[in-house]
Amino acid sequence: MRIEKDFLGEIQIPNRLYYGIQTTRAMHNFNITGYELDRDFVAALGIVKAAAARANLRTSRMPAQVGTAIVKAAEEVADGKWQDQFVVDCIQGGAGTSMNMNANEVIANRALEILGSKKGNYELVSPNNHVDMAQSANDVIPTAIRICTIRKTRKLLQAMQELADAFTRKGEEFSQILKMGRTHLQDAVPITLGQEFQAYAEAIRRSMRRVEFAMESLHAVNMGATAVGTGINAEPEYIAFVTQELGKLIGEPIRSAKNMVDATQNADELAEFSTTLKVSALALSKIANDLRLMASGPRCGLNELLLPAMQPGSSIMPGKVNPVIPETMNQVAFQICGNDLVISLAVEAGQFELNVMEPVIAYNLFHSLTVLTNAVNTLNHKCVQDIRANVAQCSSMIDASVGVVTALLPHIGYEQASLIAKEALATGRPVKEIVLTKGLLTAEQLDVILSPSEMTQPGIAGKQFLDTTCADQ
Repeated sequence: MRIEKDFLGEIQIPNRLYYGIQTTRAMHNFNITGYELDRDFVAALGIVKAAAARANLRTSRMPAQVGTAIVKAAEEVADGKWQDQFVVDCIQGGAGTSMNMNANEVIANRALEILGSKKGNYELVSPNNHVDMAQSANDVIPTAIRICTIRKTRKLLQAMQELADAFTRKGEEFSQILKMGRTHLQDAVPITLGQEFQAYAEAIRRSMRRVEFAMESLHAVNMGATAVGTGINAEPEYIAFVTQELGKLIGEPIRSAKNMVDATQNADELAEFSTTLKVSALALSKIANDLRLMASGPRCGLNELLLPAMQPGSSIMPGKVNPVIPETMNQVAFQICGNDLVISLAVEAGQFELNVMEPVIAYNLFHSLTVLTNAVNTLNHKCVQDIRANVAQCSSMIDASVGVVTALLPHIGYEQASLIAKEALATGRPVKEIVLTKGLLTAEQLDVILSPSEMTQPGIAGKQFLDTTCADQ
């Protein structure tokens, strides 16, 4: 054991531990979620501490030997080596001070070990004086949140790009499969399955553009703002150097916020970013709804799509297979909507020079990014890539539908088309058969009018053919 002191008193710490007295107090105070800090966030804390130490070395404020050891220890944290030493709860009071001190203590004690000294010898390497030099929790935590968010978002965007590409490929594969389009859950007019899947791809890419735009503002950080944004205890050179070092470490164009006081007070950019995740999740949930409906059945539903069978669907009904992957996407969307509400409330709850609610903002934001990325990858690899079209079912629905009569309006008029629709509904006879019986159009003309290309992408060639043949008739 070792004895560590702060201005509140003394606590015995097991020598095997790298964290110290302030982390221990936080463990006792905040037994809230039972969840450890997000691994990517811990890595971001390591990156921030390494960048700060490098900047302090460049200003010559940090003793070279101490600073070099701190950089090495912080880089180990960034690599995930000491994850088990980050033990404070995700939700805590103090605006993240406990998270910051957890990092400071782990890095200080590891630096002491690197220098051949004992843990707790804070006269040589201090968590506050050295590891936290020219910093405060009030600039470290907001910066680490942004670094973590940017890095997680890169993974999300990659997953979304791959899903959009998968829908595009399926759109091309299904480009000639005609099916009934629906509005109000009622038969509308024909559309190709490929057009539907291409639309899904575009919705995902549009969501990506929103996320990328919102992420850009997160590259502005308040490192060097220290306590309230005035930069007390931070040298001007350090502020410039620390953003440079952050950029080098993560490969992103990190810059200082234009107004450090604003950047320390406000977290509205995190609310804006969270909203783009919510909108993305809503778009994906709508797509999942469509997949579930088109795959409903197999005997008593639409049965237009054949989703890959992933697992038995019932403990009591043999042979039942459920659309479990799209269902998962729906539930993730609901969770992200809830997370976004928490973030919105927490962003509003800031007062004066600091938003003390950033721990719960970070917790929910990181959760949204993680589950959305996982859900997108799951939807792609366990569903979309192996979706098959039930061509025969799509064709039979087209043949039985009255909606195709809409395509005849330019050629036989609304009144005549209405009579045909009424007869088809009353008798169950196909529209095409009724039109031929009445001699309104020829079979050749109907083949063009009711072809996938003419009903879903009317073209000049078809129009010229129909104008000529109808005039001859």
